[in-house]
Amino acid sequence: MKRFEGKTIGVAMTGSFCTISDVLPHLQTLVDQGASLLTVLSDHAGQFDTRFNPAVEVKAKLKTIAGRDAVETIVAAEPIGPKKLTDVMLVAPCTGNTLAKLANAITDTPALMAVKSHLRNQRPVVIALASNDALAANAKNLGLLLNAKNIYFVPFGQDAPNGKATSIQAKFSAIADTIDAALQGKQMQPLLLGEKECLQA
Repeated sequence: MKRFEGKTIGVAMTGSFCTISDVLPHLQTLVDQGASLLTVLSDHAGQFDTRFNPAVEVKAKLKTIAGRDAVETIVAAEPIGPKKLTDVMLVAPCTGNTLAKLANAITDTPALMAVKSHLRNQRPVVIALASNDALAANAKNLGLLLNAKNIYFVPFGQDAPNGKATSIQAKFSAIADTIDAALQGKQMQPLLLGEKECLQA
């Protein structure tokens, strides 16, 4: 039996545009391991064309992986909790902006509504952080969420300490293992990684 057989994993994707392509292969891994995916796009991830990805391309790739269109409105994301649609919610990549809003109970994007709605059932949320200010203005928000019930983090480290000293990136290749641990009520360890470790595919 595949380890995520019978599980529906919510995937809230936010606007860390330079890391979206790095996350996508690991979503396919979840499907390969038996998961059904319910994907949700923040307003920025779903609407902005950037030098990294046109929005239509991101949506097409997500649909290919998940087998269905992504949720793109707050209204469509709201039933996730009441209908108990997801067993675990992954936020990947999670920007500093989304991190700050989660820590301060702000719900103004489809991705944030998906997380809020999912949490009403006291089910796990897994955060794969990608933020340039996680060790600066956002450090306090990271601290709040590290101590929050039902919140788990994909192990992370400083991805460019010499060039971007306050930047943190999750080890995206650890997404599946972190979800597996979170479903058992455990935080995957070690949480803090070195530069080379967090950048491993």
